Amino acid sequence: MGGVLEGFATIAIVIGCGALLAHLGIIDLKAQRSLSLTSFYLASPALLVTVLEDADATKVLSGPLVATAGGVVITAALLVAVAVWRGLDAGTSVIAALCSAYVNAGNLGIPIAAYALGDASLIVPALLMQLLVLQPLALTVLDVMTSPTRPSLTKVLTRPVTNPLTIGSLLGLVLSLTDTELPRTLHAPLELIGGMAVPAMLIAYGVALRLGPTPGRGVTPAALGVVTVLKMVVQPLVAYLIGRFAVGLDAEELFAVTLLSALPTAQNVFVIALRYDRGVLLARDAIFVSTLASAPVALVISALLA
Repeated sequence: MGGVLEGFATIAIVIGCGALLAHLGIIDLKAQRSLSLTSFYLASPALLVTVLEDADATKVLSGPLVATAGGVVITAALLVAVAVWRGLDAGTSVIAALCSAYVNAGNLGIPIAAYALGDASLIVPALLMQLLVLQPLALTVLDVMTSPTRPSLTKVLTRPVTNPLTIGSLLGLVLSLTDTELPRTLHAPLELIGGMAVPAMLIAYGVALRLGPTPGRGVTPAALGVVTVLKMVVQPLVAYLIGRFAVGLDAEELFAVTLLSALPTAQNVFVIALRYDRGVLLARDAIFVSTLASAPVALVISALLA
């Protein structure tokens, strides 16, 4: 557990540096966006390629993927059931489902996997489940609801593989499955670029925490409570139960799957909510509250499973 706590401390310090830079006016929201986009479009895909190139792809795509996917699907299904019972419209229900099951795999998942767990490839099951299944499905439903014309089949099918993180993950997995090593002249710059992914994401995250919007009125405590409990308690618990009793993960894999399923709601859920004008306040507040809750939840999981 000591190594995990040390990893979280490292992450917290770098996030704190980002918040301090924002507080001093050295980095503003425009610079924060540049940092985030550079990491998203360049550094993170490079990191995923180089990490997965040397990873055991069969291990990544087997038990951990099943447990992670089970946590996402069951949690989202529970939220949809509650939304139907409460009579929410489909668009708000989709955003609420994302709030309850879409983890911050990019900004926090990669750093936690890399530093707290010692292996960035551990986040890949969550990334693939979200980028290839959950997000495309949600965006398709929202497109159908808000667009005057039905989105084309080509647009629906190609959306998942246009995400840079998906491309990086798939390229790395192909290299691993085919036992192919990149030439040193290509691997070296990718490795160098990938090295900036984690610090850039964490600094940008710290800036966002300092300068971003904070919760306000507009969301009932009951609605926010349901989403937060599903995200921070039910999702990791379901992933743990499936990992332990259904697919028989070893202790290290079980800890990783449970911890990464307890990551807070991803910030891009707020971006999606703004884009489609559905559940905007719920997304904003769910991200904030789940982010605050993530540290104590992670400590509890570490104490029980690490």
